[in-house]
Amino acid sequence: MNPRHVLVIKVGGAFMQNHDAAMALLSAIAELQSRYIVVLVHGGGAMVEELLAALNLSSEKINGLRVTPKEHMPYITGALAGTANKQLCGLAIRAGLSPVGLSLLDGNMCHTKVMDKKLGAVGAVTAGDATLLKALAATQMLPIISSIGADNQGNLLNVNADQAATVIAQLLDAQLLLLSDVSGVLDAEQNLIEQLNNKQIESLIEQKVIRDGMIVKVQAALTAANSLGRSVTIASWKDPKKLLGLLQQQSIGSTITPLLTTLNHKA
Repeated sequence: MNPRHVLVIKVGGAFMQNHDAAMALLSAIAELQSRYIVVLVHGGGAMVEELLAALNLSSEKINGLRVTPKEHMPYITGALAGTANKQLCGLAIRAGLSPVGLSLLDGNMCHTKVMDKKLGAVGAVTAGDATLLKALAATQMLPIISSIGADNQGNLLNVNADQAATVIAQLLDAQLLLLSDVSGVLDAEQNLIEQLNNKQIESLIEQKVIRDGMIVKVQAALTAANSLGRSVTIASWKDPKKLLGLLQQQSIGSTITPLLTTLNHKA
């Protein structure tokens, strides 16, 4: 597959509970499919938090990653791989798309193992077998992938959706677009930073300008940029029509550049 014609889009957070925004994005994806093979990866942290609160279960994060006790996994799996995934598939059908709801463990597309015991059932993920996704890419279907993986023993693990999307992009040698409820990476005055490299990211994290979940997002973007050898974009889902600028190779959001941009012409 030509890497310029494969686009992995990650969504999550408040987007998952905003059906109007979801419909607008999915309608934009329908237009993007004229040029791109599109794969949609999603999380759903807000949905998980609401469910855990309703069950009187506490939830905390460490460096932007949700601590996930093993006993929480049935609920988190149900929320992400079940409700969130199928709701998105249903909206995709309404937008005229042909969705296929998947998780990271389907077709062995990803390998997952426990990231850190103090985080519980949180998975570190690496690329696996691309056969299933490449087969779907040969059709007009839209893979919609939840961030639930499994280890070699079949234990389900909760994977950060930004990291999951990064691995799917690696698997397909694709362009990566990480969508959030902000326009991109913002400076101390809340202005958009249009381009960032490794040193700038490290400095902004030290200054606590980049913090919480955005740390995970920019680090995932930088990992993807370095491994793919091309820039990765962090942008907002709130104005999906702007995404159509990709069809004219326009820049949107914040561009995270790889370390060796001068030696690599994929960006």
